[in-house]
Amino acid sequence: MRNSQNLFSGKGKYLVGSILLLFTTAICAAFSFAGSDDYAIARREILLRRIGHELLLQSGDSTSRVLPVKKINENEYRIIFEKEFTFQADSLVGTTRRVLAKDPLAGDYIVNVLDSDKPGVVYGYAISKNKKDDIVSCKGRKQPKASYMISIKFKPTSINTATDRYLLGSLPILAFVGFLFFKPNKVQRALLEDGQDAGMFTLGSALFDAKNRKLMVNGQTIELTGTETRVLLVFARSPNETIERSRLQKEIWEDEGVIVGRSLDMFISKLRKKLEVDPNLNIVVVRGKGYKLEVGS
Repeated sequence: MRNSQNLFSGKGKYLVGSILLLFTTAICAAFSFAGSDDYAIARREILLRRIGHELLLQSGDSTSRVLPVKKINENEYRIIFEKEFTFQADSLVGTTRRVLAKDPLAGDYIVNVLDSDKPGVVYGYAISKNKKDDIVSCKGRKQPKASYMISIKFKPTSINTATDRYLLGSLPILAFVGFLFFKPNKVQRALLEDGQDAGMFTLGSALFDAKNRKLMVNGQTIELTGTETRVLLVFARSPNETIERSRLQKEIWEDEGVIVGRSLDMFISKLRKKLEVDPNLNIVVVRGKGYKLEVGS
């Protein structure tokens, strides 16, 4: 009976948390893969039409139309033109690179120029996120006027897209699960146990703000490190009392899985220097036992 009552404490609590986390992950994954990103597709098609428009302008044609972009398959599109035109290879490469830089999913892609009146590829190149992996040749050549079509094939990103959506979609749920099963460290537990939910302590003429890692004395604010805050918090809970070294080491470092010997003396020394602004505060060594925070009136 007692074991069942402790289901939500200790290891049982975290086991339940893990199960709940896996369950919510499965739900998030299911929603992530469902449906298609219509907005991203529509935006990409607009960018592709922009490429066609600029190519026509570069060839001196400002009146003929770029026909609707044709989607060949999931990752391949074709830009079709109303009339014949000519193009410069390096201009085509530069235009596609510049325009598609606005498409966050267009990391790697292959461009092939086709002639609707002839078989085969007239001109082609490959662009990669890493420019040194680009495959571009014959950039200086101007192509004769013809009925060209521009085929652009993107490297599949559906898996990466789904993963990103899963991560973004699951953040609120993961945050909620983390809130439910959050295990406060010793400093946080100390504040809760003492009712010091604001983390404020009065030490002599100084005000110690444990939550914000600050020590305020006579209008002066002294910033504390995380470890210095943990050390001073232990003293602040038991002013004018001797605290054993073993207790200090345990309460300060145990949650991190590491207990260091000389590190304690180093942080005590640093903290002592910061407390010098208030003559009523002093950390003294109690030989053979530990340390004491002496707080004067």
